[in-house]
Amino acid sequence: MASTSNMTNIKPSGTKKRSSEDLDDAEGSAASKVPKLFPIFEKKTGEQNSTFQWIKPALGPKQTCLHGTNLSPESRPKVAAFDLDGCLIQSSFPKKAKGSAAPEFQWWRPNIPKKLKEVYDLGYTVVIITNQALKSAALADWKKKVPAIAAALPDVPFRILAAIARDGYRKPMPGMWYELERIFASDGVKIDKSASVFVGDAAGRQSDFAATDRKWALNIGLPFYTPEEYFLTLPAAPYTLPGFHVSSLPADLPRITPTSTPLVPTHPIQEIVVFVGYPSLGKSSFYRKHFDPAGYVHVNQDMLRTREKCVKAVLDAAQEGKSCVVDNTNRNAETRRYYVELAKKLSVPIRCIVFNGSLELAWHNNLYRAFHLPPEAAEKEPKRELLPYNAFTSFRAQYEEPQLNEGFTEIKTVNWVFEGDEDERRRWNMWLQIDGK
Repeated sequence: MASTSNMTNIKPSGTKKRSSEDLDDAEGSAASKVPKLFPIFEKKTGEQNSTFQWIKPALGPKQTCLHGTNLSPESRPKVAAFDLDGCLIQSSFPKKAKGSAAPEFQWWRPNIPKKLKEVYDLGYTVVIITNQALKSAALADWKKKVPAIAAALPDVPFRILAAIARDGYRKPMPGMWYELERIFASDGVKIDKSASVFVGDAAGRQSDFAATDRKWALNIGLPFYTPEEYFLTLPAAPYTLPGFHVSSLPADLPRITPTSTPLVPTHPIQEIVVFVGYPSLGKSSFYRKHFDPAGYVHVNQDMLRTREKCVKAVLDAAQEGKSCVVDNTNRNAETRRYYVELAKKLSVPIRCIVFNGSLELAWHNNLYRAFHLPPEAAEKEPKRELLPYNAFTSFRAQYEEPQLNEGFTEIKTVNWVFEGDEDERRRWNMWLQIDGK
C-alpha cells in the first residue's frame, strides 16, 4: 500500500476516517445540493455545444482505445487517475427508459464532483481510465453517457481513455498508461508517478469482483487507493491478488537437464530433434540461440501450415544429410510418432527436448509477446499475434509426457528462464491478463 502523503494532499481538508457504518452518512448535506441522477441530453444541438468530444481516430493499431476530452485538459506532471464504474459513478446504471426518455447515471457518492474539482484546482490532471469491452450496441449507449458525465462537471477538464477490447489496453495491461505518457510527452510533460494517484474499486478485497485496478497501479508504479479510502477516508481493507504472477516461479531450476551430454553434439552428427511443450515457452528462441548456429534446419508448422509439410521438410533435410529441429508443440505420442518412424526409416537418431512450464506461464508469455514487448524489442522480431486460449487448454488436455520407449535416444528438459534486458524483464514481471480477476 502506498503512503498516504499523496492522498492527503488532494483530499478535502478537515475530514476524518469513518467506519463502514458511516458510508451512507458520507453523502450528508451534499445530497441536497448535487442531484444523484443525470439525464443524457438528447438534443443534437446540445451535443454540438457540449464541452466533451471523442477524439478520432481511436488509439492503437486496431483503434481499441477510445480517447476523449472534456474542456481543454492541460498535461500536468501530477495525474489523478480514476476508474469509472464503481468509482466515480454507480456500476449498475438504471435501465434506459422506453421511447425517447433519456438514460441516467448516478454518482458513486454525491461528493464526487466536488472532489474532482478540488483535485483539479490542486494542480492535477484528471484522467478516467476504464475497461469497456462491450458489444457494439451497448458500447454506443455507453459512449453517450460520457458527455452527460462531462456536462455534470462543467468546471473540471478531464481526459478519458477506454479499452474496448481484450488486448494490451485492457487493465491491468498498461497500454492506456503508455498512451497517456505519449500524449503528455507530446506536450513536453513527463508524468511524476510518485506524485500521482490511481483510484479504483477492483482492488482484490473480499467483496470486489476483481483486483485489476490494483494490479494496474502496481504495474505502472502508481500509489493506489480504493474509492472508500480516497473519497470517504475509510481505513484500508485487506486484499489478495488472485491469478498468476511470475514471482511464483521457482528461481533455482537448472536451465537444461541432464547435463551429462552436450545439448548440441561436440562432433557433428546427423540427427532429428523434436521439441515438445506449450506454445510461448521459448522453443523458437531456443532453436535460434543453440541449433541455428550449428546448421540445423528449422521445421515449424506455424510457417509450413500442415503436419504433412513438416514431415516432408524433415525428410528433405535428412536426404540432404542435414540435421533438423521439429519446432512444434508435439503434444502426444501419436503426433511424435510421425517423426520417430521417419527417423527409423532413415536410420537417423532422434532426440526429444521437453520445454517445462505451466499453462499459466505460457499464457503469460503469450500476452507479453503479443502486446507488451518494449518497442525496441518488438522491432527486432516478427509481429506475434495473440494465440487463442484454447491452444493452451487443448495442449494440456492431450499432453503425454515423452518416453524413451517411443524411440528417442535421449530426452532433455529445458526449464523456463527469462532472457532479456532490464526493460524487457520489468515488463515481463508485470501482472498480465486480459480477462478474469
